[in-house]
Amino acid sequence: MEYAIVFLPLVGSIIGYLGKSLTKYFSEITTSVFVSLSAILSFFIFWEGINNNSYGNYKIFEWLSSGKFVANWSINIDPLSSIMLVVVTFVSALVHIYSIGYMSHDPHKPRFMSYLSLFTFSMLALVVSDNFLQLFFGWEGVGLCSYLLIGFWYKKNSANNAAIKAFIVNRVGDFGLAIGIFLIFFYFGTINFNEVFELTPQFLENKFLFFSFEINLITLICVFLFIGAMGKSAQFFLHTWLPDAMEGPTPVSALIHAATMVTAGVFLVVKCSPLFEYSQTALNLVTLIGMITAIFAASVALVQNDIKRIIAYSTCSQLGYMFFAAGVGAYHVAMFHLFTHAFFKALLFLGSGSVIHAFKDEQDIRNMGGVRKKLPYTYIFMLIGTLALTGFPFLSGFYSKDAIIEFAYLSKSPLGNYVVVVGILTALLTSIYSWRLFFKTFHGSYNNKQIPINDTHESPLIMLLPLFLLAVGAVFAGYIFKETLIGLHHNEFWQSSIFFLEEIKHEQVPLWFLIITPLLVTLAIPLSFYYFIYNTKILESFKNTNLPLYNFLLNKWYIDELYDFIFVTPAKRIGSFFWKKGDLGTIDRFGPDGISKLVKLIANKAGRFQTGFIYDYAFVMLIGLSILLTYLILN
Repeated sequence: MEYAIVFLPLVGSIIGYLGKSLTKYFSEITTSVFVSLSAILSFFIFWEGINNNSYGNYKIFEWLSSGKFVANWSINIDPLSSIMLVVVTFVSALVHIYSIGYMSHDPHKPRFMSYLSLFTFSMLALVVSDNFLQLFFGWEGVGLCSYLLIGFWYKKNSANNAAIKAFIVNRVGDFGLAIGIFLIFFYFGTINFNEVFELTPQFLENKFLFFSFEINLITLICVFLFIGAMGKSAQFFLHTWLPDAMEGPTPVSALIHAATMVTAGVFLVVKCSPLFEYSQTALNLVTLIGMITAIFAASVALVQNDIKRIIAYSTCSQLGYMFFAAGVGAYHVAMFHLFTHAFFKALLFLGSGSVIHAFKDEQDIRNMGGVRKKLPYTYIFMLIGTLALTGFPFLSGFYSKDAIIEFAYLSKSPLGNYVVVVGILTALLTSIYSWRLFFKTFHGSYNNKQIPINDTHESPLIMLLPLFLLAVGAVFAGYIFKETLIGLHHNEFWQSSIFFLEEIKHEQVPLWFLIITPLLVTLAIPLSFYYFIYNTKILESFKNTNLPLYNFLLNKWYIDELYDFIFVTPAKRIGSFFWKKGDLGTIDRFGPDGISKLVKLIANKAGRFQTGFIYDYAFVMLIGLSILLTYLILN
């Protein structure tokens, strides 16, 4: 059963691609069925783990063996991987089914469905790994598949550029992860998780000379591992690829943002909690980057107009929540938010896809509005997703997001109080931009001048069914699993898959603290309706002032422009110099171009002797004979 969970998506990917010419829906049905079977088996594994503690490590084959160094290809099932299996396979299965309807008019559906299944397999290989090498294989696999899926519509320059950008930015993070793994292998002599974690206490005092600075070895390893997580989970400094990834089809956005690629970084930090717990410096870095990312992405989402980009920045912000939860030592709460977030974020992405489908690929919310009666089911599902994302009381996001702020308040982290302030402020901003998207999409007047409102229509059943199932998760997942994942007896579930050097004690917190976040996110609803629908002139006049704040947010804090100035433009100039002076001016000039010119010159000169007159040929023969005799006499 464990083998089937991992390899069914791979088999489906291969069969779906190779069998694309058999019948009309062969690839779509095959890939969807195989991933759905994997999802059903994942739920069974998760349930068996909770009730019967049935976990284990299943060796497939020995991958590398050199002396005492051994790296297997294994399927390691523990509480942490079991919950990731549920998240990945369930969302992926629904995305596959949704794609049958969403991509119905695309001529390359088999290739798309095959890529989705391959993406799922890569993520599953990552989360069930029992060593850093297999994890790195899955890590690079999801990076490759994201490149293929983001650039799926490869005839669009914007899609190609976005795919290349995602690939390159992730290579920066992956380089950091590779260095971290190299350090682990060099000092620990192994890359198996259990062996590394057991040996960690022996290296607490080891120092490493890094660029003339003496740094604690465990801290340096954790920092490099976190750099890898920053790239994959789009944290500040390495976040720039994520919004541009919206150039891919909407199902891709849901899969990347909700269940697979971006959660890999959070999974890595939680998986390596036995390392991070011994480095307060590394944990502080995780917390700091998480806080900056949360507030940065939420602020930028306030002014974006592309429906998918708003949700993309929301993902970035929510990942910041997960990281600063891990940074203060609440790893289990970070995973709980990852779990609930998968449902409502996939719901929002697929719901936005339904809206885009109704508006014939229009993505600007300024060209929408007034369609709540035309899209009644999509309206309800987007409402549920928005309520869950904002942390509205008693929906999934309420339980997990408030738990993060609460545990930060109770933690002994030196940044705990800052985390609380940033968490509450980010929750308020999240509510504002989420309701802005919702109200501008469905309420107010109809603003699309290209498409008559009567031409908009509800999505087919095959697209609405995944939305319904995700909506159920967005409503009930937090309440059902709160006690299991973060309750008083959460250790009974997590066991040794998460390590706590000093666990945060769940104590009573003040009542005002408990109600402040739900109160703010609730008050944001009428305020958002007033400013974005009822009286829009106030915000329009603010945008027309000379204050730089709006342009600062609209241009995403000018991070892309800064990177362009520091890295891209100098790299282009250096490349242009070496291309013109080195490649064209030196190599080509004296190499192939120079030799060809010389041969041509000699051939042209030699051609002048081909006159057709006997005395010219005799003269040439006489010169040749003279040269030969001279050579013989001299030697």
